[in-house]
Amino acid sequence: MGDRGGAGGSRRRRTGSRPTSQGGGGPAGADDEMGDVGAGGDAVALASAKDKNRDADVGSGYWDLRCHRLQDSLFSSDSGFSNYRGILNWCVVMLILSNARLFLENLIKYGILVDPIQVVSLFLKDPYSWPALCLVIVANVFAVAAFQVEKRLAVGALTEQAGLLLHVVNLATVLCFPAAVALLLESITPVGSVLALMVYTILFLKLFSYRDVNLWCRERRARAKATAASGSKASGGAALRAVSYPDNLTYRDLYYFLFAPTLCYELNFPRSPRIRKRFLLRRLLEMLFFTQLQVGLIQQWMVPTIQNSMKPFKDMDYSRIMERLLKLAVPNHLIWLIFFYWLFHSCLNAVAELMQFGDREFYRDWWWVALGVGWGLGGSWHHLVTLSALRNSESVTYFWQNWNIPVHKWCIRHFYKPMLRRGSSKWAARTGVFLASAFFHEYLVSIPLRMFRLWAFTGMMAQIPLAWIVSRFFRGNYGNAAVWLTLIIGQPVAVLMYVHDYYVLNYEAPPAA
Repeated sequence: MGDRGGAGGSRRRRTGSRPTSQGGGGPAGADDEMGDVGAGGDAVALASAKDKNRDADVGSGYWDLRCHRLQDSLFSSDSGFSNYRGILNWCVVMLILSNARLFLENLIKYGILVDPIQVVSLFLKDPYSWPALCLVIVANVFAVAAFQVEKRLAVGALTEQAGLLLHVVNLATVLCFPAAVALLLESITPVGSVLALMVYTILFLKLFSYRDVNLWCRERRARAKATAASGSKASGGAALRAVSYPDNLTYRDLYYFLFAPTLCYELNFPRSPRIRKRFLLRRLLEMLFFTQLQVGLIQQWMVPTIQNSMKPFKDMDYSRIMERLLKLAVPNHLIWLIFFYWLFHSCLNAVAELMQFGDREFYRDWWWVALGVGWGLGGSWHHLVTLSALRNSESVTYFWQNWNIPVHKWCIRHFYKPMLRRGSSKWAARTGVFLASAFFHEYLVSIPLRMFRLWAFTGMMAQIPLAWIVSRFFRGNYGNAAVWLTLIIGQPVAVLMYVHDYYVLNYEAPPAA
């Protein structure tokens, strides 16, 4: 017994086993067990003290009988264990290996499909005709028109009703004019139409905000004049500001706003003190690299999968359609994540740095809500994990509120809050925001493709019942899984729907008589 006890003690010292506090034989073991169950932390301290004195009792044989204690398995929720970083690293390695196999299989099957010349042809049909660029240049006319209306409203040359009518006509033309050109002009390509319509959509949102803010400034000025006329005087001098209304009505101020990475107008934007050349260079290199990466992934990975999906759609082979959908989901989601970083971090930060625009909050931590509570990796992430848990009940809504901050700020400032001030309920205001978003999604897809199928519109409006279902029936990690599932599967479904309809409409339509 003494020899075995000594050997066992040596092995325990080498392997670093935990101090024991339960089990054992005889009255001493029973007393220790009662101490473990009843004393809690005192029992742990006692076990630690005994562990320190273990070297003095190596040959006693008593400790050789104690190898168990009261504890839960690590994967049990009661264990308190949260350091799953090794498992996370394993998942990342497996993800890289599985996608590397898919990419290698793609290269073996199709060869190298990346073709820069083909990318140029997506933008131009005729190298001597640049309709999309011409549309973008013409957009200046509508910006100048809004500026001139505001100038006349500031000096009282127009009434508010007349100014509102002119703004409505101008904004309606901003949306209708490029749509008419994209539908009627044969020389413009779908990709060129998308880019032109995106520019006009951004211009519409900016001019809408420009009109609203200047209107609020006129109303404030009118209230200040009324207060001064009533005889009350403000004590002390007025605070000095960089720009005040109507001094903001200049072409310099207008075009700074039009090029700034924001959709919400202010008279005085926060400005950074200088242009950081190294920061700007990194963002420009990221833009170049991720642009090439996205083009390569689309041509090499997505296009063959989409082309191979046409026959199952034509034959209505549902099992093959599902297989194509799942195969498309991986590259589509990867490209979407790369696009998110490319646009909201690289591009917008590069523009902001060039213009010394100070507000760089272009996105928030939407991925934490999607990743969920189970991804917390320890104490330093406790706050973020708690935030995810608190937002879990509205995970779908929270995602849409945080992944695109410029649009979210515009919707809250110029759509959601005005509806609430007019007496609408929160549910009606939220539905209105999703309705407007659904309209612009469909506007940017159906018009360039010259077909109206409402898949994008339906997908956006489906977020309203989806948010309710997730918050009502899914909790914790199940709700987060539902969010990820909609992100990963929803987009390729819409892509396949539009590609199939476009293919049928343009390549399988019966010839005209």
